[in-house]
Amino acid sequence: MTQRPNILLLYSDQHAALAGCYGDPVVRTPNLDALAARGVTFDNCYCPSPICLPSRMSFLTGQEPHRLQCWVNQDIMHSGVPTFAHALGAAGYETRLVGRMHSLGPDQTRGYATRMIGDHSPNWPGGPAHDLGPLDKANDPWRESLTASGPGRSAYESYDRAVTDAAIGSLDELGRRKAAGDDTPFALTVGWILPHAPYVCDPALYESYRGMVPPPALGPPGREHPHHRWWRHDRGIADAAPEDVERARTAYYGLVTAMDAMIGEVLAALSRAGLGENTLVIYTSDHGEHLGNRGLWWKSTLFDEAARVPLIMAWPGTIEPGRRRRTVVSQIDLTATMLDCAGAPALPNAQGRSFAPMLADPSAPWVDAALCEYVNDGIAAWTGGKRVIQRMIRTGRFKYVYHHGEPEQLFNMRADPAETEDLAGDPGHAAVCAALRARVLSDWDPDAIAGVLETRAAEQDLLRQWTRAVAPAEIVRWQMAASDSWLTDPNEGPA
Repeated sequence: MTQRPNILLLYSDQHAALAGCYGDPVVRTPNLDALAARGVTFDNCYCPSPICLPSRMSFLTGQEPHRLQCWVNQDIMHSGVPTFAHALGAAGYETRLVGRMHSLGPDQTRGYATRMIGDHSPNWPGGPAHDLGPLDKANDPWRESLTASGPGRSAYESYDRAVTDAAIGSLDELGRRKAAGDDTPFALTVGWILPHAPYVCDPALYESYRGMVPPPALGPPGREHPHHRWWRHDRGIADAAPEDVERARTAYYGLVTAMDAMIGEVLAALSRAGLGENTLVIYTSDHGEHLGNRGLWWKSTLFDEAARVPLIMAWPGTIEPGRRRRTVVSQIDLTATMLDCAGAPALPNAQGRSFAPMLADPSAPWVDAALCEYVNDGIAAWTGGKRVIQRMIRTGRFKYVYHHGEPEQLFNMRADPAETEDLAGDPGHAAVCAALRARVLSDWDPDAIAGVLETRAAEQDLLRQWTRAVAPAEIVRWQMAASDSWLTDPNEGPA
C-alpha cells in the first residue's frame, strides 16, 4: 500500500491481557476478538513501567523512564522532549487526542494539535483530586478497592462514555472531510480509563458474570520475595476475604466487557465514516493488573500480570489477518513502529526498534528483548513510605528482575511462564543471572536513581505547596461528580 495509513490508537488503562483472543474462556470481548481476527496479536508485549504516568510518557517519547526521569505519577516530563505526536505532525498528519493521557504540568498536549476531553486527574502536582464519593480510595492500592467493589458505577465509566462519544464525533467529522476530498492523514488517539479500579461495573453486567469468574489461578508462593510479601501486608490485602476477591474479579470482567463495547462503537464509527480500509488500528494498555493472582492486586510489580500488556494491530492489505506473534516487544518498539509505518521522522533519542517489517513478513529478523522498570519514591500515601528501585529484562527464555537492596529473581519463561519457580538462587543459573544483571545495569544506575529521588523530594514538595497556595487553573480537565459513583448490594441483583 503506497498511501500512508491513518492511525487509530486505542489506549486503555490497567488492562491485563484478558480477552477472548488472549485465551480467556469467560470474558466477553467480541470487538477486541474481531480486531485480532483482522490483524496480529502479540503475546509478549511489555510496557516501559507498570504504573500510569511513567509508562505513558515513555510510550509517547520512545524513551525509557530513567532517561526521562519520570518514575512516579507526580513527575513532570520536560516539554522539550519530542513525542510521536510531534513526529506525526511534522510528517503532515493531523494529530488528535480524545481522553486520557496522564501528563502532569503545563504541557497538556505533548505534540497533539487537538485535545478533547482532558484527564480526570489534576494537571498540577498536589492539585485537588477527583471525587469518587462512596468509592473514595477504591481506585488506588488500598484495601478499599476490594471492599468497595461489585455492582454499581464509578465516575470512570462516565468519563469513558464522554470519551467514546467525542471519538465517534471526531471520526464522523474526519469521514465527512474525506468524502469532500480532504486526504490529510490523521492520527487519532482514544484514551479510556477502564478497566482501571474501582472494581465496580454495571449491575446487569455484574449479574451476567456472577458465578462464572474463576478464582485467581496463582496464590502467594511458598517462598515469596520479601518485597512482594511486604507489599501485600502493607496494603492490607494479605488477608483479603474470599467474597471480596470474587466480587472484585467479577466486576473487573464486567469492566473489560464495558470497555470492549466502547471500542466496538469507535471501530464501527471508523467503518461508517469510510476510513477503515487505510487505517492502522492499534489496541494496547498502559500496564496490566494482578487481579488477585499471587495474592496481589493492581500493578506496581514486574510480574507479567502487571508488566505485560495486550497489543493488537490491524491494517488491511498490509497485516495478514489472524496472525499471532510470540515475539518479545516493548511499547517503545511500538512507538518506533508507528512512525515507521507512517513514514514519519524517527524520534531523535528514542530507544525502541521498529518491528514494521515483521507486520508484513513474519520471518523478518528480530531479537527478543524488552526492558521494564519500576521506581517509587515512597512519597504517595499508598506506597507505605518505601522507596523501590527495580528493573527487569525479558530476553530469550528468561526474565531477570533486579531489586535494589533485595534479592534478584530469574524465571525461565518457556518452562515456567507463570513465574512460579525463582531460579536466582540456583548455582546452575548463576552465569545467566550474572549476564542478565550486567545488561540491566549497563545503562541504569540504581544508586544514581536513588540520589535523584532524594534531591527531587524537596522540589516536588515545593511544587505541591505552590499548587495549594496559588490554585492554578486547570488547563484541560474533565470534572467528575461524586454522584456518578455508587454501589449496590450484590445480593439484590440488577436494578
